[in-house]
Amino acid sequence: MEFFKIHRDIPFMRHALIFNVISFATFALAVFFLFSRGLHLSVEFTGGTLMEVNYTQAADVGKIRNTVAGLGFSDVQVQNFGTSRDVMIRLPAQKGVSTAQQSEKVLTALKSANSDVTLRRTEFVGPQVGEELAQDGMKALGMVVLGIMVYLAMRFEWKYAVSAIIANLHDVVIILGFFAFFQWEFSLAVLAAVLAVLGYSVNESVVIFDRIRENFRRYRKMNTVEIINNAITSTISRTIITHGSTQIMVLSMLLFGGPTLHYFALALTIGILFGIYSSVFVAAAIAMWLGIKREDLVKGPVRKDEDPNDPNAGAMV
Repeated sequence: MEFFKIHRDIPFMRHALIFNVISFATFALAVFFLFSRGLHLSVEFTGGTLMEVNYTQAADVGKIRNTVAGLGFSDVQVQNFGTSRDVMIRLPAQKGVSTAQQSEKVLTALKSANSDVTLRRTEFVGPQVGEELAQDGMKALGMVVLGIMVYLAMRFEWKYAVSAIIANLHDVVIILGFFAFFQWEFSLAVLAAVLAVLGYSVNESVVIFDRIRENFRRYRKMNTVEIINNAITSTISRTIITHGSTQIMVLSMLLFGGPTLHYFALALTIGILFGIYSSVFVAAAIAMWLGIKREDLVKGPVRKDEDPNDPNAGAMV
């Protein structure tokens, strides 16, 4: 399916160096902010108090969030669970304040706003749990990166695996850089979004790499730069359809999903936009500079050189 067809290849690789310099500068800034400011970790990673309260009628989550925030607690997480009457409240740990003191203070404020509230349970999420979650998250990220490299090396060739991983890590670090610079809360939901972006970004790279392989078989007189430009140009319509549809859905979560989904959708939005960019200007350019050639991919019969815009192109020699 195509919305439109471009009849002349766009010279993407002509500007590859400029865009990669910009990418490197953005990547360096992201790393700088990660080390200088660090991530603003949520309660799941740092530890804190978990409360579950129940109302006789549907709870007003926004009002509850404002009430708790008015007590001086920052980065409070308030969300429904189970039913609309059950609410989960996560409070960050405070120095010199116990879990019992925190929960009593919050419950008193909630009762003053609505006497129908009752406390179901309260517990302390210790920093040891947070440390384990952070370690498990890093292990998951490492396994995803390793799996992608092995897959691409088997499907294509090691040069493609290296270029795709560099591009994907570029996306991940830039997402983390945004969260470090603006000090947005980094939670388990955001970590899930980062892992999703890894898979999403590599999918776009695979589509382009697959078209490059087809072009190497089809057009024998084209050089590598022309092959890559044609591959990217011929997949633009597909990119607009798939990424545009996904971005509309993610933006709807960002605008209408409320505070619970806000940072999750924000991480996905940044990741999708940079994922498209990196697949074209980072992954393809690095593969070109690593010296990909026809012999790396074509092991069978090679197709004769034809007009890229000829609908009958692809006849076997």
